[in-house]
Amino acid sequence: MRKTLLLLAKILASGVLLYLALRGIDFTQVTSRLKQINLVWVALAFAVALTQLWLGAVRWHDVTMVCGTELPIARAFRYNYIGAFFNQTLPSAIGGDAMRLWLLGRNGAGWRTATYSVFIDRAVGLIALAVLVVGALPLSWRLIGDENGRYALALLGVGSLGAGVGFLILGRLPWDWLDRWFPTRHVRACSVLANQVLFGRRTALRIAVVSIAIHVLAVVMVWLVAQSIAAPARPTQLLALVPPVMLITMLPISIAGWGLREATMMVAFGYAGLQQADGLTVSLLYGTIVFALGATGGLVWILSSEKAQGGPMPEPLTEP
Repeated sequence: MRKTLLLLAKILASGVLLYLALRGIDFTQVTSRLKQINLVWVALAFAVALTQLWLGAVRWHDVTMVCGTELPIARAFRYNYIGAFFNQTLPSAIGGDAMRLWLLGRNGAGWRTATYSVFIDRAVGLIALAVLVVGALPLSWRLIGDENGRYALALLGVGSLGAGVGFLILGRLPWDWLDRWFPTRHVRACSVLANQVLFGRRTALRIAVVSIAIHVLAVVMVWLVAQSIAAPARPTQLLALVPPVMLITMLPISIAGWGLREATMMVAFGYAGLQQADGLTVSLLYGTIVFALGATGGLVWILSSEKAQGGPMPEPLTEP
């Protein structure tokens, strides 16, 4: 019952947010933009999305190495591709992560290592996104004229980065009780490994470059989508606007980000002096590309050996 109510709440949230985003929009402008869509730009955006998945596989490979197993990059890419499908089909913002965890756990890594690697991979991605948001604040403040928008953006970026730094500090605290107390022991263990991933001699540089590149490619995707409908959005504008939108979209309050992404993209475009209708159109097309990526990931899942073999979930994470 609780899961059903949560699903219904997310569906309702997506519906309400979409309604708020669509309300008051001049659909003649949206229709005009869509009539002149150039599918070559859309295809390029889809290729960039695939590149993101590949870079994510490179990062996950490095994370699993630190966690004590080895996940080949090609297999990590396939698992990420399958995860993209479940991100779109499961009523959760972490459906794809749960599927990646399951695929890795049942193929020899074990439940603990799979859980830690997926959690750390997601945490590193969020920290990198927060760094990008904070790093682009000088550009954002010149672009956004509304004072409330400026401070909201600064609070979002600094707060997210502070949460990431707090997570990393947890692994460096010299308090033994953190390793014994159940509510903190696994988070602390993940923090210790995350520090090794981010600051280790073997992984630090590549993890940093790859993680930032993944989010920059999201900006490139949005720019390509804007180009496909001839929307006047410059790359520098999108570099300031898109990362905060992506950060907000990760909040697990809607279905696959629908509604929340459109509402925040419209607000971001409006703050930058761009047409909100263009923000809505770009967001809808971006979401459609991500959905199409997930759909092809579904084909990968159907044809995969893991789907053919079936099998139970791995054993739950237990105490040593």
